Amino acid sequence: MKFTNGYWMIRDGVDALYAREAYELGIGADGESLNVLATTSKVRGRYDTLNLPTFNVDVTSPAEGVIRVVAQHWQGATEYPGFPLNADETAGRDYVSVKADGEGDGEVGVDGATVELTTGGLTARVTKGSPWSLEFLDAEGKTLTESAGKSLARFKLNPMSAVSAQPVGEFGVSMDGSAYDESDVFSAIQLHLGVGEEVFGFGERFGAYVKNGQVIDIWNEDGGTASEQGYKDIPFYMTSRGYGVLVNNRGHVSFEVGSENTEAVQFSVPGETIDFCVIYGPTPKQILERYTALVGRPANVPAWTYGLWLTTSFTTKYDEDTINSFIDGMAERDIPLSAFHYDCYWMREFHWTDFEWDKRFFGDIESTLKRLHEDKGLHICAWINPYIGQRGSMFAEGKANGYLVKKANGEVWQTDFWQAGMGLVDFTNPDAREWFKNKVKGLLAQGVDAIKTDFGERIPRDVVWFDGSPKLSMHNWYTQLYNQAVFEAIEETYGKGQACLFARSATVGGQTQPVHWGGDCESTFNGMAQTLRAGLSLTSSGFGFWSHDIGGFEGAFPDPAVYKRWVAFGLLGSHSRMHGSTVYRVPWLFDEEDEKNGVVNAPGQSAVDVARTFTKLKLSLMPYVYQTGLAPHINGTPVMRSMFLEFPDDPTARPLDRQYMFGPDLLVAPVFTYSGEVNYYLPAGTWTNWFTGETVRVVNGQWRTETHGYDTIPLWVRDGSVLVTKPGAEPPDYEYGKDALVRVFLDQVEAGEAVVTEVDGSSVTFTARKVDGGVEVSSSDGREFSAALGMGEAVASTGGVARL
Repeated sequence: MKFTNGYWMIRDGVDALYAREAYELGIGADGESLNVLATTSKVRGRYDTLNLPTFNVDVTSPAEGVIRVVAQHWQGATEYPGFPLNADETAGRDYVSVKADGEGDGEVGVDGATVELTTGGLTARVTKGSPWSLEFLDAEGKTLTESAGKSLARFKLNPMSAVSAQPVGEFGVSMDGSAYDESDVFSAIQLHLGVGEEVFGFGERFGAYVKNGQVIDIWNEDGGTASEQGYKDIPFYMTSRGYGVLVNNRGHVSFEVGSENTEAVQFSVPGETIDFCVIYGPTPKQILERYTALVGRPANVPAWTYGLWLTTSFTTKYDEDTINSFIDGMAERDIPLSAFHYDCYWMREFHWTDFEWDKRFFGDIESTLKRLHEDKGLHICAWINPYIGQRGSMFAEGKANGYLVKKANGEVWQTDFWQAGMGLVDFTNPDAREWFKNKVKGLLAQGVDAIKTDFGERIPRDVVWFDGSPKLSMHNWYTQLYNQAVFEAIEETYGKGQACLFARSATVGGQTQPVHWGGDCESTFNGMAQTLRAGLSLTSSGFGFWSHDIGGFEGAFPDPAVYKRWVAFGLLGSHSRMHGSTVYRVPWLFDEEDEKNGVVNAPGQSAVDVARTFTKLKLSLMPYVYQTGLAPHINGTPVMRSMFLEFPDDPTARPLDRQYMFGPDLLVAPVFTYSGEVNYYLPAGTWTNWFTGETVRVVNGQWRTETHGYDTIPLWVRDGSVLVTKPGAEPPDYEYGKDALVRVFLDQVEAGEAVVTEVDGSSVTFTARKVDGGVEVSSSDGREFSAALGMGEAVASTGGVARL
C-alpha cells in the first residue's frame, strides 16, 4: 500500500505523521525492555511539546535472538490482535541484556546517547535526538537493518484519498480499491535494505522467489496460481543479510518490498499500532529455527503420507466402480499407491458440507473403506470445507444452535457463491468448534484417515463474530481456526504424529498442522513453474511440508508431456498427489491421449512407465525422506528447500526458483520444456548424478544444459552424504534400516572423518569413514546391510561392517 507520491511528496488526501526525534529513552522496570517516546517534530523547548503528536515505542525480547517492537500513536484505539507467540517467560533470562549510554535514572537525557537491548547476538539500538534512528545490529556490531529518518509513520486518509488497497470484491477489503473503505488510519514502518540485499518469504507467492520490487498484500484469496494473490499469505520474510521479520497482525498487512521506497521494505497495517519482531539468524536455517520456535513448529506426519496419493479429481463423476478401476488399474500396472482421496462429490450436490455420503453412489461406505484398508492396503482421505449449504442437514442444526456466522442484525450470513444459501461455521464459538470436530470424528470412525480441508479464504467482512473479534482481523485468521479444529479431531482420534491434513489456505500458525498443497494451478509448464515458486516461498516461511496437484489442476486435459514432467517433479518432494479438475489423473489416460495424437512412446517413456519409475524411486528413498521429514518438528528446516536455504553464501544460488534441494543431500531441477532441455546450476562441491553415476567436481559453481527423456531428471547427490535406501521397497511405511542399501559419497571428506546418518528417528545409525585403502561403513547395532560407493555396485556387510 503506497502512501507517498514519489520520494518527496504525500498522495492526495493523506495526512502523515512521522517519528522525527527520539525524545525520551528509558529502560523498563523489569530491566529487560526499552521504552522510547518519539515525537513527530524536533523539540527545541517546552513550548514545542504542546499540540505535538507522539509515538510510544516499546522494545522487548520474547525469545532468544528475537526483538519485538510495538509502536503506537493512540493507545486507546481499536487493537488488532496478533498471533499467539511462544514467548520465553523464564525468570532471570540471561540472554537478554540492556544498557544505556547516557545519564539519568531510567531516562537518557543527552542527544547522541543510546539505549540498547541485546538478545542472542541481536541488538536493538535507539539513539536520542533527531533524526529518528532505530538500528538492529548483528553479533559483530554490524547494522542488519534500521528504521531511520522518515520511516515510522501514521497515515490518516480522507474518503477521496488516492491510496489503494487490494480490490477483491464481496469478501475483501474494498469494493472500489479505496483503502479508506478498510480504515481511515494506517500505521507503517520502513526497514532499510542494503545494496544487493535480497528478500524471501511471505508464504505462498506465485511470482519470482526473490521478492524485491514486489507489492504483497497479506490477504488470503482463491485467486489461482497465475495471479498476485495467494491462498497462504504469511506476514514474514527473511533476507540475505541474516535476519527475518514477522509482522504480528492477523489482518491485512501490506508490504512494499523496495517498491515504494527502493531502499526499504515498508509494511503497513490498519489502526494506530504496528507490532513486529526482528529474528536473527544469521543463516536462513537459524532464522527459521527461531521463527518456528516463536510461532510453532510443524507436527510430525505419519510415514504413509509420503507415498503416492490418487484422487477422484474435482468435478468428475465417480462411484465405487470408478474408484475400483483406478485402484486396481494402478496395481495392475505396478504403480504402488498409498492413499486414495474422495473429492467433493462423495457428498450430494447442494449439500456441501454435511458429512453425509451420497447414498446413490456409496450405499455401504463403511464396508468399502474397510475393504480398501484391509485388502488394498490404502489410507483414505476425504474432502470438506467450512461452508454449510442450506440444503444439507447441518445448516438447520447450525442455525438453531447459533453455530453459523451472523450479520449485524442477527440473521445468519448467507451467500449463493459456491453453495446455494451457504452459511459459514463460526469457529470463534467453542460450541460450534466442538460440533464441527465431532462431525469430522464421525467421518474418521467410518474409516477415513486424513482430511482435505479445502477453501477457508472466502471470509466476509461485514459480519459479527461470536467472540467479538474485529471483523477484518478474521479474514486471514479464520483458516487457522478451521484447520486447527480439524487437525485436533484427527489427533484426538489417531494420536500425535498420526494426523494429516491436505489444506489449501493458511496463515501464521498453519505450519503446525501439515500438510498444505499449492492450490489451483494451470496444467501447463507455466503452471508447474508457478507452483514450484510458491512452494519455495512457502517453505521459506516456516512450513515444513508441501504438495501440489501433479499434472496441474485447471485445463480440460493436460498435455501428456506436461503430465509426465510433472510426475517426476511431484514425486521428488515431500508429498505427492495426482489430482485435477474435470479429468481424472490416472497415468494411462495420458498414454491413450498420446496414441490419439499419433505419438508412440519409446520403452520407459510412457506416462505409466514414468509414474512407476518415480513412485518406486521415492519409495526406495524413504529412509532418507522420513528422516528429513523429522527436521521441521525438531528445528523448523523444511523437507523441500530453496537453494538460498542450503547455499546462502552463494550469490548465484540465492535467487534460483526452477530448482531446489530435496532434503540436505539431493538437488532436483525439474524439466519445464517439451524438448526435455533443462538449464540448471550446481554450487561448488562434488556432485554425483543419481541416474548416470557421473561425478563432477565444481570449484566456483557450474551451469549445465542437458536434454532429458521422461524417465530421468537432473537429480544430484551432494558430497559428504550417506544415503540409506531400499530399492524395491513398498509401501512407504516399512522398517527403514532393515536390508538397507547405504550409498556413500565422500569425495571431499578427510581421511578418518566420520559421516553419520540416522534412520527411523535415530533408532539406527550408519557411519561411514575413509580408511587406508578405501571406505568403511558400519551399522550402530551390528545389523547386516549392503553398501556402495556413490552409484556403484553394492557390497554386502559382514558383522554389520562393509569395506569398500
